Amino acid sequence: MRITLMLALAGTVLLSGCSYGDAENSPAPIRDREAKILSKELKGKVAGEPQNCISTLGRENMIRISDDMLLYRQSGRLVYQNKLRSTCPGLARDSDVLVTESFGGQLCRGDIVRLVDRTSGMPGPVCSLGEFVPYRTKAD
Repeated sequence: MRITLMLALAGTVLLSGCSYGDAENSPAPIRDREAKILSKELKGKVAGEPQNCISTLGRENMIRISDDMLLYRQSGRLVYQNKLRSTCPGLARDSDVLVTESFGGQLCRGDIVRLVDRTSGMPGPVCSLGEFVPYRTKAD
């Protein structure tokens, strides 16, 4: 009986740590440094309709903005903003390796990104990509 009660209590404690939509899981406001980078990258560009997938060509030009936002620079005229589906703690530090799990020749909403410690190889948070919002330079 004691073991059953202990297991039930342990399960309750574990489940209480898995809440959704609370203040802990909401993204932190963008800091000044992050806002400056975002402003520089999107300066003179206009947002378009969100897309579910983009070409993997811009993957090398990925910029970490915050723990819940990435930019994919396709060219000087086109940048995609991706707000992750949830916060990815440590993403903004840019000290861990970012591993993307995508299928086919595109990055798509719902694809998995994970952080891996650069030194130890230990896996970190696992997160999911959101929609890709294109920002294009205005045509004169």
